[in-house]
Amino acid sequence: MGLITGLLTLPIAPVRSVMWVAEKLNDAAERELHDPGVLRAQLALLNRELEEGDISLEEFEREEERLLDRLHAARVCPAPDDRR
Repeated sequence: MGLITGLLTLPIAPVRSVMWVAEKLNDAAERELHDPGVLRAQLALLNRELEEGDISLEEFEREEERLLDRLHAARVCPAPDDRR
């Protein structure tokens, strides 16, 4: 980027900074959403909640199915950073 371009685009620098931070947060959220380790931990927590009686069997089955679907999707189509 040249000096003139840098000076002309200086007023939008805060917007670019906010966009960069938003992209980094989105990337981190996507990685966590598709991380098999995180999904397994959530399944373990769900099992513990069922055993302790904190949730009903119906709630357990609904959440378990959702988590297993996400785990299966993560294995079939890994997150963009994992495709190397």
